[in-house]
Amino acid sequence: MYSKHIENIRKLSEKMTAIQAKAMQEGRALTAKEAGWVAECEDAIDAERKHLPANSPLTMQGFGGSRGLPSSSGPFPSLGEQFQAIAKAGIPGGQVDPRLYNAATGLSETVPSDGGFLVQTDFSNEILQASFEVGKLAKLCRRIPISGNSNGIKIPGLDETSRAAGSRHGGVLSYWKDEASQLTASKPKFRQIELSLKKNVSLIYTTDELLQDSTALEAYIRKVAADEIAFQTDDAIVNGTGAGMPLGILNGGALVTISKETGQAADTVILENIVKMWSRMLGSSRSNAVWLINQNVEPQLYTMSLSVGTGGAPVFLPGGGASAAPYMTLFGRPVIPCEQCASLGDAGDIILADFSNGYIMAEKGGIQAAMSIHVKFDYDESVFRFVIRMDGQPVLAAPVTPYKGGSSYTQSHFVTLEAR
Repeated sequence: MYSKHIENIRKLSEKMTAIQAKAMQEGRALTAKEAGWVAECEDAIDAERKHLPANSPLTMQGFGGSRGLPSSSGPFPSLGEQFQAIAKAGIPGGQVDPRLYNAATGLSETVPSDGGFLVQTDFSNEILQASFEVGKLAKLCRRIPISGNSNGIKIPGLDETSRAAGSRHGGVLSYWKDEASQLTASKPKFRQIELSLKKNVSLIYTTDELLQDSTALEAYIRKVAADEIAFQTDDAIVNGTGAGMPLGILNGGALVTISKETGQAADTVILENIVKMWSRMLGSSRSNAVWLINQNVEPQLYTMSLSVGTGGAPVFLPGGGASAAPYMTLFGRPVIPCEQCASLGDAGDIILADFSNGYIMAEKGGIQAAMSIHVKFDYDESVFRFVIRMDGQPVLAAPVTPYKGGSSYTQSHFVTLEAR
């Protein structure tokens, strides 16, 4: 006796789903006419539901918590099944599983590319656990706050590129002299390090309906925006060009690049590379240095060995072998996986760096967050804006020639390995 009403509900639901799916596939919101059609379908479904028993799944939340959208069995039983449904919904002409509407949707509730279908609450923690660690490098640098009325800072730096006699501290010389003989004057030499604040901005729009429907979204937006800015800051510290952004260590004049070994195979890191990199780090910086690596360099480190007679000993692993916990150090200094390092075999895949002495950053107030309901008030949207103003560059303008060793054996705060 209820079959007619159930069939009507199904047809209305399919019509409403088709309207919304068409808008999704075209990457847009519903037009006013389409929104009117959806509203008519919802009203008609509500009218049909009144003829069904109170305990019918079609009168409760059998439609996934959104009016008129049918659901096979409530929320998704697994994250994998929900991802499959999302993938099908994104295929032109594909079927949209009504259960996708059980969770708050993306940055626009109808456009998957602008946030799509957010994962339902049951699985949110599983996704958050896959987050990447960001903001590793900025905290290692020497950081200088900028006052409220300034947009940069000029810092006098010692212009020292050689430790040879008469060049230390840029030109200071002391010497042994006989009594009553004439003295020779000397003086230090300085250069000016200028940091002018650059701006890194993240701008995110979201509909007011979504903010109301998803109570955790605002906190999530603030977190991901801060993570993105932290990622870009770390990337600039390593790879920055200095044009509109900080100058990175790989593009700075102080970088020392170690040549590969004769006959060294492509896409390898061997012990000789590590030893030579360590030998070119300034002696005063060794206690603060860290090794940055792309994670695809790790297998090279774990299989690295030192020949001892007819046998050998591991370089990177503790004496207990791979079954024991690795120390994650080389020459006693931490090894830090870093997304911003180049891929294995490219220059910059492994870097020995002393940020605390070798890289200086100026920043003004950290990340500034603001929200406005006025920018797109007539669209019923809110906008989040996140801004950081900072700059940075290596302290040294060029590698330092040691007192003894010659200009071919320069040293620096930053050492890398050439492409292989």
